[in-house]
Amino acid sequence: MATMIIEGERAQAASGDTYEVRNPATGEVVDRVPSGGEADVDRAAKAARKAFPSWSKLAPAERAKILHKAAAHMLAKVDEIAPVLTAEQGKTILESKIEAQRFGENIAWFADLADKIHGEYVLLPDTRTYGLVVRNPIGVTGAIVPWNFPLTLAANKVAPAIAAGNCVVLKPSSTTPLATLKCIEALIEGGLPEGVVNVVLGQSTGNAIVTHPDIRKVALTGSTPTGKKVMAAAAPFLKKVVLELGGSDPCIVLDDADLDEAAKAISVGRFFNCGQACLAIKRLYVQEGAFEPLLERLVERAKKLKPGNGMEKDTRMGPMHTETQRAEVEAQVQDALDKGAKVAFGGGRPEGSEYEKGNFINPTILTDVPDGSRMVTEEVFGPALPVMRIKDLDEGLARANNSPFGLGSSIWTSSMAAAHRAVKELEAGYTWVNALQIAHDELPFGGTKESGFGKEHGLEAFYQYTEQKSVVYGGL
Repeated sequence: MATMIIEGERAQAASGDTYEVRNPATGEVVDRVPSGGEADVDRAAKAARKAFPSWSKLAPAERAKILHKAAAHMLAKVDEIAPVLTAEQGKTILESKIEAQRFGENIAWFADLADKIHGEYVLLPDTRTYGLVVRNPIGVTGAIVPWNFPLTLAANKVAPAIAAGNCVVLKPSSTTPLATLKCIEALIEGGLPEGVVNVVLGQSTGNAIVTHPDIRKVALTGSTPTGKKVMAAAAPFLKKVVLELGGSDPCIVLDDADLDEAAKAISVGRFFNCGQACLAIKRLYVQEGAFEPLLERLVERAKKLKPGNGMEKDTRMGPMHTETQRAEVEAQVQDALDKGAKVAFGGGRPEGSEYEKGNFINPTILTDVPDGSRMVTEEVFGPALPVMRIKDLDEGLARANNSPFGLGSSIWTSSMAAAHRAVKELEAGYTWVNALQIAHDELPFGGTKESGFGKEHGLEAFYQYTEQKSVVYGGL
């Protein structure tokens, strides 16, 4: 049975309670894990606070060396970790290998920054004194991670935090804790000191992290309603909060776009991980001249997305993670159909005995989806794509921005002027121009509007795990 990790030790819940982690493709039990609570978070926070002085006082170059060694050890275990991720989450084994690889690479990327962040020297009006601006780690930080990309989204929080000298209490999603535990175990085996990263499990541990007085910052990836609750719960403690929340990313395709490349990127951007991604193309606006040829290309690509158990080599799209999530997507699709949308491809569930016990769903493409339908006004967290016609860029930008969300966005065009307008006018934290939706480590990632605030990735993420301190030297 899997266990929590507190101060480097394998730990059961203080209550002794456990629960089952099940495979979304088969319904079978993958493992039992502890169901922790406030007492376990308190133990983990105290372990992190105990580890913080020695970890934060390490020379940055020494911290970087430790993290690189730990990341390399973890990366050697990608083939061992990936099947665990597929079994608990449902994604294909290829997608799991990519994600496990990204976890280790993210630790290494931020390790490179550990000894390269410098303060500032400031000339002051009084010539007898001078100023410095230094950056110190915050202390103990909390990370609350969802089930759709449990390793990627954990690394987004853990990597900059520990590279900057902080210690972490990490809560994976209750339904996908196993691969995360494997990754943290590998880091510890590779030399990460005990207590620097602690892992607690169970639904009630999330709120306990947000309200624990020793945890000075909380980073969450989750739904917008959950983000609002976390922000409210953290407010009495004046905690720093980073919220990466839901999205309904628009993509605009103009008549002059390279439609072959656009179709390839849009297909990946909508159907990767069975469409279960905050950062995914969820509303497609296509200019009239490109509409039919692009739709034809998208349908041809969707036909190749064979649903199935992620462990099987011929599977191109795993199941939905939960039955609840599948039912939600099906209801959103049905609402669009009731309001006049038409099915261009897919819909429904795959048939056959191999699909009976899993949360399988077919990739779906709809046209003529009304702006008032749930597929447009809400986030669709599954493999269903609404494709809408637009007359020109003006209409595309207006409809793209007519959303409470502002996470990602993209445009396909050969016009520099159109691309420039999209970059300036799309209300989102990220805009791709003629490019696949990849969130690069080098660039800050985060949303606007109800998609949250604060940044992950890039120098900005590292900075947000530090406190700035101003110093005035008057001589010694």
